[in-house]
Amino acid sequence: MFEAKTPVIAVAKSTDIRVRSAALYFLPVRTRMPLKFGSETLTQVTCARVKVRVEDRQGRSAEGWGETPLSVQWVWPSALPYEERHQALQQFCLELVQAWADFAVRGHALEVGHAFLEEALPELQELFNEGRPQPLPYLAALVCNAAFDLALHDAYGILHQLPIYDTYNADFLNADLAHFIAPAPGSAVSFADKYPADLLIRPRPNRLPAWHLVGGKDPVDAGDLEGTEPTDGYPVLLADWIARDGLKCLKVKLRGDDAEWDYARLVRVGELGVARGVDWLSSDFNCTVTEPAYVNAILDRLLGEHPRLFGMLLYVEQPFPYDLEAHQLDVHAVAWRKPLFMDESAHDWKLVRLGRQLGWNGVALKTCKTQTGALLSLCWAKAHGMGLMVQDLTNPMLAQLPHLQLAAHAGTLMGVETNSMQFYPEASRPEAALHPGAYQRRGGAVGLGTVCGPGFGYGAAIRARELPAPAALRE
Repeated sequence: MFEAKTPVIAVAKSTDIRVRSAALYFLPVRTRMPLKFGSETLTQVTCARVKVRVEDRQGRSAEGWGETPLSVQWVWPSALPYEERHQALQQFCLELVQAWADFAVRGHALEVGHAFLEEALPELQELFNEGRPQPLPYLAALVCNAAFDLALHDAYGILHQLPIYDTYNADFLNADLAHFIAPAPGSAVSFADKYPADLLIRPRPNRLPAWHLVGGKDPVDAGDLEGTEPTDGYPVLLADWIARDGLKCLKVKLRGDDAEWDYARLVRVGELGVARGVDWLSSDFNCTVTEPAYVNAILDRLLGEHPRLFGMLLYVEQPFPYDLEAHQLDVHAVAWRKPLFMDESAHDWKLVRLGRQLGWNGVALKTCKTQTGALLSLCWAKAHGMGLMVQDLTNPMLAQLPHLQLAAHAGTLMGVETNSMQFYPEASRPEAALHPGAYQRRGGAVGLGTVCGPGFGYGAAIRARELPAPAALRE
C-alpha cells in the first residue's frame, strides 16, 4: 500500500474520501480521416475508461468515471514502432489500477489527486522504466493517469451529490491554493486564503464557440481529394464543414520545418475562411520549430502581405519542443507579436511558471493531463495574467464532457477546441443521444445544457454503451 512520504494535509473534514477500488477498460476507436501529429499520423486510438469507488469517513461510497484517449503519437513522439509504444501505455494503465486501489491518502479529490501526482506517479513511472531502453515519457504517464484522476473527481461529486465544480472551495477543501502552488518570484500574487473557485467562471456558460482543427492532411478544397476519402455522410472538405457547423474558429496544423509550406497553408485556409464568414484563426506548429525566428518571420510576412489574416490570428500554439527545461528558448519576441500558448510542454504549474519567465503568455489546458493538474495550472496562470485556452485530444465518448466542463469554467480566450466529431463521430453516438449539444457543433458552438448534476454531469451517459470485460480490476 502506498503511503505519502511527506505530510499531505491536516485532514479534518467528514467529506474527505479515499479510493477503495479501481477498474480499467480499453475501448478502441478508428478515425474516418487520418490526423497528422508532427511527423506521425493517427488512424486509431485506444481510450482508457476507468471506474473508481471512493469512501468517506462514515463509510459511504460512490463510483466515478473518467476517460482519456491514449494518443500515442502526441504523448510519445519517437522512432519506436507505434505498437510498441501503444502496448507500453496500456501496460502502464494496468499498473495504475493497483496503485490507485492501494492509495491510502484521504482528502478532497483535488488533494488526493495532487498527492498521487507528487509522489505515487513519479515512483511508479521510475519502477516501470527500469531496464527499458526507451523510457515511458512523463507526458505519457500523465495521460495514462488522467482517466483515474478524472474518475476520482467525478466520484467525489457523486458521493456528495454536487457538481464537482461546486466543491472547489473552502467548504470542502482542507487547504487553500498556497498548499499546492507558489507565486512567481517577486510577484505580488498570493494564494493564501484563495481556492480554485475564486478563479473559475461561475455560473458557467452553456454554449461555447467551437474550434475546428484543420489537420495537415485535411483536404481544403476539391483539388486536394485523392479518391480515398470516406463517403459516410459527414463532410470532408473544409468549406463543407464550415457551412454545416457554422464554424467561426479554425485551428491550422502546420509542419514547423517548412516555412514556405506553413505560410502558404495558413494563407490558403485563412482566405477560404474569410470567404465563408470565419472570424478567428490559430496556428499549431506541432512542437517542431527550433528557433523563434522561424515563427517571427511567418508572422511578419503575414502582417505585411495579409494584414486581415494577421488580425484574425488569435494566438500561436506551442511551436517549440516538448521539453521546456531542455530547450529554454527566449520567446518574448514571438509573444510580442501574437499571444503564445504553451501546450505539450505545460505538464504542470511549475513548467507554466518557467514558461512565463521565458516569455510565454498563455496556456492551453487539457483534461488529459489530469483534472487536478489542469485546475492548478489554470489557477497559477490566471492569477499571473496569462491567457487560457482548453485544447482537445480529439476526445470522444465520456472524455468529451469533462473537457467541455473545464473550458466552460476556465474563462478561455475563445471557446474550446473540439474535433472528435471530425475524426470519429460515430464513436460517440450512444453518449450523443443523451447530450446532443456536446457532440455536435451548430452555429459555430457546442452546448452543455444537458451536462449537469453530480460529478461531471455524465448522467445516464455512463450506462450508454456496453463495455468489454475489465482489463484490470482491483478491490
